[in-house]
Amino acid sequence: MLKPWEPIESSYLHQESWFKLRADRLRKGNGQEMNPYYVLEYSDWVNVFPLTTDNKVVLVRQYRYALQTFSIEVPGGIMDSHENHPEEAAKRELLEETGFTCGHIEKVAVVATNPATQNNRLHCFLATDCQLTHPTDHDENEEIEVLLASLDELLDLIKTNQIVQSLHLSTMLYALMKLDRIVLK
Repeated sequence: MLKPWEPIESSYLHQESWFKLRADRLRKGNGQEMNPYYVLEYSDWVNVFPLTTDNKVVLVRQYRYALQTFSIEVPGGIMDSHENHPEEAAKRELLEETGFTCGHIEKVAVVATNPATQNNRLHCFLATDCQLTHPTDHDENEEIEVLLASLDELLDLIKTNQIVQSLHLSTMLYALMKLDRIVLK
């Protein structure tokens, strides 16, 4: 019978405004001690699958330095410390990264980002009736290109492995299921 692991002690090795690196000493379910076990602490994240009034998906393309590649994604990011509701953060990220606002937004899933080493979750949203209403408002480290794609074009990008960010693919999967474009049996 599996048992949960229990923390014995923790210490922070590094702290930034958007993440912390923690080293824990713990007791595994089988009674053995493990030291250190590293945990990355992040605030929760949000991703938005935005669909315009004419059924185009609003995507973003940006350079991802760690992987040394350009990545096609949905708008999203970290929940700011003052945001108590993921929906607020989702609307903000959509507006900042793309200039689009939505007529309707709903949560379609909550997934773990990497439960082996990270403590946060990703809140996935489907936003419909989206319209371009504002200029973009990127933060100092964002260089983003906004793309529009039909649902068929998006599915082709996924099928041809042109979208590689797994958390964004998760958001796309749940949104496409909600839209009945992907049916799991």
